[in-house]
Amino acid sequence: MSIFELNLFPLCLGGNVFGWTADRDTSFAVLDAYAEAGGNFIDTADVYSQWAPGNTGGESETIIGEWMASRGNRDQIVVATKVGMLNSRPGLSAANIRAAVEDSLQRLRTDRIDLYWAHVDDDGTPLEETLGTFDSLIREGKVRGIGASNYDPERLAEALAVSDRNGLARYEALQQPYNLMERGYEGALREVVAAGGLTSTPYYGLARGFLTGKYQPGVEVDSPRAGRASAYLETERGPRVLEALEKVAADHQVAPATVALAWLAAQPTVAAPIASARNVEQLRTLLAITGLNLSEDELKTLDEASR
Repeated sequence: MSIFELNLFPLCLGGNVFGWTADRDTSFAVLDAYAEAGGNFIDTADVYSQWAPGNTGGESETIIGEWMASRGNRDQIVVATKVGMLNSRPGLSAANIRAAVEDSLQRLRTDRIDLYWAHVDDDGTPLEETLGTFDSLIREGKVRGIGASNYDPERLAEALAVSDRNGLARYEALQQPYNLMERGYEGALREVVAAGGLTSTPYYGLARGFLTGKYQPGVEVDSPRAGRASAYLETERGPRVLEALEKVAADHQVAPATVALAWLAAQPTVAAPIASARNVEQLRTLLAITGLNLSEDELKTLDEASR
C-alpha cells in the first residue's frame, strides 16, 4: 500500500530549518504545534543542514528523532527523508544508500523510514542499481515507499520503466519546486507524474518566502533567502501575483501565504505542499490552509496573475 493512501495531513512540514534557523527548543515547539493541529507528515533529509556554520548534516533528522522519542509518537508520524546530497554520503550507489539509510535510521531513532527520497538524480549510477537497492530495503522493512526528488521528466519516466520491467519498487511521488512564481512543473514533468500514477509533494511553495507578502519595494527582510526572494519583485509578474494574493487573502481574512499554499494544494497531482516554519507563529499561518477552500474564480484569478 502506498503511504499516499494513508490519511495524510494536507500540509507536509518541512524540516530544513530544524538545527539551522530553528534551534532544538524552537523546533520542538513547532513540531508540537504541528502535531497538535493534526499534522502527521514530516519531510527532512540527511543533508539538512550541512550548509550552516558548524553543521555537518543530519541535524534535522537528529532533532526530529529526539522529538519523536520524547513524545512517544513515532507510529502517528509519517517520516520522509532523503539520500544522495550529503557531502559524506553522495550519490545513489547501492553502497552509499545502504550506509546512508543506517545513518538516517539511527538519527531518527526509528526502525523504518516511511518515504525515502532519492534527493537528486545520479546519472553516474545505473537506475537498476539504485532501484534494486531501494527495493531490497522495502523488502527488509527498513523503508516503506520511495520517491524521486529533482528528477527531470526523461529520467523519471526511465526510472518508472526500469521498475516495471524488472519488477522493482516504483517511485510513488515526485518532489520538485512549484509555486505561483515557478510553474515549470506544469508541462512534461507533470505529465509523467500523472501518466505514471504518481503524486507530488512540491517544495518552495512560497517561492522562498516571496509569496508571504513580506517582500515589498524598499522593505528589507531578515532571511537567509531574502536575496533570491526579493528578485521576484524585479519581474512584471511578481507585484501582480502579490496583488492578487492580497485581494483573495483579504476576502478570506487569512494571510497571503495561506492562499498561496491553498492554490498549490488545489493543483492536479499535488498531494500536499511542503512548507517549513522557523517558529510557531509562522506555522499558524501555514496551518490555516486546512480551513481554506478557494473558489474556481479565485483559483482562476491567481492562475492568470501568475502567467
